[in-house]
Amino acid sequence: MGKTIRIIPRLDIKGPNLVKGIHLEGLRVLGKPEQYARYYYEAGADELAYIDVVASLYNRNSLHDIISRTAREIFIPLMVGGGLRTIEDIRAVLRAGADKVSINTAAINNPQIISEAANIFGSSTIVVSIEAIKEKDSRYLAYTDNGRQFTGVEVIEWAKRVESLGAGEIVITSVDRDGTGEGFDLELTSAVSSAVSIPVIAHGGAGSIGHIKQVILEGKADAVAVASLLHYNYLIGHKIELGSEKEGNTEFISNGIKSSKINSADLSGIKKYLFEQGINCRIGENCNA
Repeated sequence: MGKTIRIIPRLDIKGPNLVKGIHLEGLRVLGKPEQYARYYYEAGADELAYIDVVASLYNRNSLHDIISRTAREIFIPLMVGGGLRTIEDIRAVLRAGADKVSINTAAINNPQIISEAANIFGSSTIVVSIEAIKEKDSRYLAYTDNGRQFTGVEVIEWAKRVESLGAGEIVITSVDRDGTGEGFDLELTSAVSSAVSIPVIAHGGAGSIGHIKQVILEGKADAVAVASLLHYNYLIGHKIELGSEKEGNTEFISNGIKSSKINSADLSGIKKYLFEQGINCRIGENCNA
């Protein structure tokens, strides 16, 4: 393959903690996001994605302190999303240390914010996140607020419009597959990738390294955002620090519960596998390849 594939650990944030759900719901606390972020950075992540998963629900974005602390120690692109409603919101997280912003609800409610933000900050800074659910009639429709809010917007046409308005990238999330470990929605990812010429980041469903290969080759993804696959692997061998025990279910940590459908993997293992399969990716010194 000619293009270089990026592997992007996705860190969903609620308050001071890293969390992970299934179908973007049922959030389990996994620890302090900075602890994971540093590990992923040192292991060879190409970028990091910080998403405040309850920002729109509570009408807030509370990531500024976390962004600032992370940006001082981690020197790869940092994408931040969740609750960014205005140009000033975008400017604030960029000033805090983010390199890119991911917008969803604001873009659906006011598509012109995409072009306005792209004109001010540059297209490469503006990423549009699309949360897709497959309907009974087989259409994919876009949702907001972590898959809670129906919009009626058809995903493929929306992806095309997002590109025309100046977005530099698209994150396509299958809400149906998120956190399940059942694999990416290849039909969805391929349809979006084929409809636009800007990079597409696939997210939602990775349960094995093979799923990542599949979404790159069959889904035509330019990058892959991975959460459970990496987080569960980290949980196995590290002592976890909590930012607070008040922001969600911590039993997942204390009981050592693991999803049977998710075969955890580390970044170096993922990249070595992809490299061996003829897929171009940035191999760091920790990957031994």
